[in-house]
Parts: sequence; structure tokens; C-alpha cells
Amino acid sequence: QVQLVESGGGLVQAGGSLRLSCAASGSIFNVKTMGWYRQAPGKQRELVATETSDGSTNYADSVKGRFTISRDNAQNTVSLQMNSLKPEDTAVYYCHAEFDLYSGSYYYPEDFWGQGTQVTVSS
Repeated sequence: QVQLVESGGGLVQAGGSLRLSCAASGSIFNVKTMGWYRQAPGKQRELVATETSDGSTNYADSVKGRFTISRDNAQNTVSLQMNSLKPEDTAVYYCHAEFDLYSGSYYYPEDFWGQGTQVTVSS
């Protein structure tokens, strides 16, 4: 059974830091892009940061210079270091990963979402 398990959310004051972690488990192959998205109340889910298997990263403009994504390809984990947090960073943060599954005779692409972890930044 494939799972993305997140950890590290919580409550922090503005200017503080949090680190989110996500681990992919199960019979997965060829993990491609891993990343983080967030959804604030009343808003659509938006990209925060992604990293491809070759190390290319992409950040939302709103988090550039404050957040850093990193992954361990051997462990199929991805982390998000969040510094200088602002109240507008408050949201549920979701881990996302793209990889291949094996049907028994061929590989096929799939993507999965974690269950989400709450990040709340107080002013």
C-alpha cells in the first residue's frame, strides 16, 4: 500500500521556523517530482515548492528566500524548511509525489497526496 506520511506541522509565532517532512512508502519505483502544496481556508490549493529527481527546484514567489525544499532519493523523503514564517503562511500543507507503480507486467505513472499537516503562524 502506497502512503505519503507527513510530520512537522504546528503552531509558531511570526518570524519563527518549522520543518515539514514527508516519507513515501510502499511498492513505488522511479520517484520523480516530490513537493509541497498548501491550502488556506477559502482558497485553492497552491504550489509551495517542488524538487525533481535530478535536483531541480521550483518555488512559489511568496516563499522564495524563506523556504527550502530538500529530498533524499534513497529514502524517498522530502522536507520543507520554513523560516521567517508569516501569518499568511497559515494553511494545511500537503506532500505530493509522482512515481511509477508496477502492475505485474508494466510500470505506470501515478501521483499521491499526503493527508496534510496544519501550519499555523500567529502574529
